[in-house]
Amino acid sequence: MGCGVSKFCCGSEPERSNHGVTSSGVGDRIGEGNDLPQFREFSIDTLRKATSGFATENIVSEHGEKAPNVVYKGKLDNQRRIAVKRFNRKAWPDSRQFLEEAKAVGQLRNYRMANLLGCCYEGEERLLVAEFMPNETLAKHLFHWETQPMKWAMRLRVALHIAQALEYCTGKGRALYHDLNAYRILFDDDSNPRLSCFGLMKNSRDGKSYSTNLAFTPPEYLRTGRVTPESVMYSYGTLLLDLLSGKHIPPSHALDLIRDRNIQMLMDSCLEGQFSSSDGTELIRLASRCLQDEPRERPNPKSLVTAMIPLQKDLETPSHQLMGIPSSASTTPLSPLGEACLRTDLTAMHEILEKLGYKDDEGAATELSFQMWTNQMQDSLNFKKKGDVAFRHKDFANAAECYSQFIEGGTMVSPTVYARRSLCHLMNDVPQEALNDAMQAQVISPAWHIASYLQAVALSALGQENEAHAALKDGSMLESKRNAL
Repeated sequence: MGCGVSKFCCGSEPERSNHGVTSSGVGDRIGEGNDLPQFREFSIDTLRKATSGFATENIVSEHGEKAPNVVYKGKLDNQRRIAVKRFNRKAWPDSRQFLEEAKAVGQLRNYRMANLLGCCYEGEERLLVAEFMPNETLAKHLFHWETQPMKWAMRLRVALHIAQALEYCTGKGRALYHDLNAYRILFDDDSNPRLSCFGLMKNSRDGKSYSTNLAFTPPEYLRTGRVTPESVMYSYGTLLLDLLSGKHIPPSHALDLIRDRNIQMLMDSCLEGQFSSSDGTELIRLASRCLQDEPRERPNPKSLVTAMIPLQKDLETPSHQLMGIPSSASTTPLSPLGEACLRTDLTAMHEILEKLGYKDDEGAATELSFQMWTNQMQDSLNFKKKGDVAFRHKDFANAAECYSQFIEGGTMVSPTVYARRSLCHLMNDVPQEALNDAMQAQVISPAWHIASYLQAVALSALGQENEAHAALKDGSMLESKRNAL
C-alpha cells in the first residue's frame, strides 16, 4: 500500500508522422482523426466544471479577459484536454443556426487541424469545444520567442501543414476560413503545427470575417464585406510574409520591398545562412501570387501544397527538435513529490502532504458562510482537526470519514482537504474516489500542481496510463511555473 511501481512513467503515445509530403489524398495521407470522439453537445455545467468555473487562470486566448470571445483550457471527466471558446452573449441569438454551423464544422477530422469536438447552446450561452493544443501559437513562437527563433525548416513545415489543412477543408466543402493569421495556428503535443477549427466559424452569425488591422485584409473584402475562397488565399500570403520576415508586415509594404528587389529588408535576419537563395525566392514568389489584387490570379490550396512539398527540409527531424521544445514523450526533471507520484510511493506522498500542511490553501480556501464561530462552524473545524490528527497518524479510513464530514458541513472549501482525502482513498484502494477528489481540488485551485499529481496516481491505479502520463506532465509544468514566480 505504501510503495509500488508505476507503469505510467514509461508509457508514451506513439508519435504521429510530422509530415506527409505526397501531393494528393490529404485525408488518406495524414489521417482523418478516427481516434477522436464524434461531435457532441455539452452542458454548460460540464464545461464550467472542466474549466474550473471559467477561471481566469485557464484563459489561453491572446487578449485574456478583454477579448470579446474568450478561450479557456479545460479537462473533461475522462481526462481529455479541451479548449473552450465562449462567445459574447449577443453573438449567436439563434441557437439553431449556431448548432447547424457547429455541427458542420464538427464533422471535419484531420491531423492537420485542432478539431472541433462539440458545442454548447444553453440559454444565451454559445460555446465551442475543440482539441487542446499545449504548445501555444505561431504568433508566440514567431513574434515573441524567448529561447530561440523559429528555424527555416520549421517555417516551411508550418506553411505546408496549413496548406494541407486548407486543402482538406476545401475538399470537404468548407473552403471559407475567417481571419487566417498567426494566432490561428497552434502547436500540438509533438510541436506539429495545426490549424484551429475556430476560424471555420465566424465570431457571430452576422459578424465580420476579419478582426485584424484593415491593412492585412483582402482588397475585395474591403469592397464587398464578403469572404471568398480566394480571400483565404490572400490571408495565406500574409502568413507566408510572417514566416519570411518574423514580423507582421503589411502586405503593401512587403510587396513594395519585393518590387524594389530589396529582399534583405524583408527577410528575418535570424534566418541568415539557413536557406538557399532559390528557396527564399520561391517562397517570396508564392507569397506574391497569393497577394495578387485580382482574386482569380491567386493559387488554390492544392497548388499551394504542390509548391510547398519540394521546399521541405530536415524531413526526418521531429518538430519538437526543430522548435527546441521537449517531446510529449520525454521525461522532465521532477520534484520530490513528482518523483513520489512517478513511483506511486504513497508513503512519501503522505510525508510531503503532511509537512506542507495548509500553506497552499491561502487564497484558495473560501468561507461559504458568515456564521463565524457558530456551533455549525465549530463542528466543521472539529471534524477537520480530527481528520488532520488521523491523517498524521496514518489512520486513513478515519481521516477520510472526518474530512467527509467537514466537506458535508459546507462552511468552508479547502483544496488541501480534498487532496488529503484523495490520498486517503488511494491508501484505501479506492482510486475512482481519489480521482474525483483530486479533480475537485483542481476545480477550487486550477493552478495547483498537487491536484494534478494526485490525478496522475489515481489514473495509473485505474489503468489509464496515457492519461496518467499527461496529468503527471501537467503537474510538473504547474510546479515549475509556481517555483518561477
